[in-house]
Amino acid sequence: MRNPLSDKAVALKPSGIRKFFDIVNEMDDVISLSVGEPDFDTPWHIRDEGIYSLEKGRTFYTSNAGLKELKEEICKYLKRKQGVEYDPNNEVFVTVGGSEGIDAAMRAMLNPGDEVLIPQPSFVSYEPCAILAGGVPVIINLKEENEFRLTAKELEDAITDKTKILVLPFPNNPTGAIMEKKDLEEIAKVIIKHDIFVMSDEIYSELTYKEKHVSITEIEGMKERTVLINGFSKAYAMTGWRLGYACGSKEIIAQMLKIHQFAIMCAPTTSQYAAVEALRNGDEDVANMREAYNQRRRYLLYAFKEMGIKCFEPFGAFYVFPSIKEFGLTSEEFATRFLQEEKVAAVPGTAFGDSGEGYLRISYAYSLDNLKVAMARMADFVERLRKEK
Repeated sequence: MRNPLSDKAVALKPSGIRKFFDIVNEMDDVISLSVGEPDFDTPWHIRDEGIYSLEKGRTFYTSNAGLKELKEEICKYLKRKQGVEYDPNNEVFVTVGGSEGIDAAMRAMLNPGDEVLIPQPSFVSYEPCAILAGGVPVIINLKEENEFRLTAKELEDAITDKTKILVLPFPNNPTGAIMEKKDLEEIAKVIIKHDIFVMSDEIYSELTYKEKHVSITEIEGMKERTVLINGFSKAYAMTGWRLGYACGSKEIIAQMLKIHQFAIMCAPTTSQYAAVEALRNGDEDVANMREAYNQRRRYLLYAFKEMGIKCFEPFGAFYVFPSIKEFGLTSEEFATRFLQEEKVAAVPGTAFGDSGEGYLRISYAYSLDNLKVAMARMADFVERLRKEK
């Protein structure tokens, strides 16, 4: 019998996040700090709008690109938040989560052999999506001494005549790093100089704690070079609704939409009606959740300081990325022992690229009570490890 499998698919590595998630599901009494999912329920008025749409029988396909009123609200939101204008008719479409936008952008823009620059540590989907689209991932290893930001020199050094796309994953999962306006202005010069494009994943744009998020689309000359990916999962606690959006030039969006037409048809109708309500009336909900995350962020940094664990201060998303290099264990070994001995699940930094070795991703999208118990267990664990040295 012939091999039914694609070599390309077989060669892909499974997600390191899901590996630990699956282990946790088979254990009892584990505190999991491993999944990047808000512990808040979707705000009631958003859920209510979804329920109302079902009661009204709005259960049919929408247009491939999404509800007209949702696309209009997305454009109003981006104008209000970032001062960037998009045409709702041909520069935006609604996706099944931000992840579909990433995949569609890669497939619409890449030819075989085109290089995709991927700063790491970063979200697990960029590299496999580039490979599946026929691209060649080129990894830029971000450094803690730079607060895990991408520098103009690192970008310049990675560009070749085959470079097509730069993935810009900020605010960052797993490090919590952000890019400030001055950082973006410097890398924009390099992007324009070399005539390359950007896929900017801004799913955590509402979750920043130092200053308001700045999108690279706000920098002169960058909107037309950028596909902006965003969604509702993180800011509005709508992970299970599976809804995102992509914005860009009409030429790129037209090809992404074509792929979406054949692979997806349209995003979930109920979710789209709920998202209209989120954009119109959800600012206060987002602000309240952001304040809760910030409280947890500050607590974890304090707890690490008390333990003597080195951790740079992250100003975005809902993750911390402490260094565990002092213990002489790999990230995988540390996370496995921490889970087995203390029943606390965190994700090895290497799940997000080789440059994550020596780090641990801890999500604070969990209650403060759970975080306090987990940190007490971590304090016991690292004390025991230090005695073993």
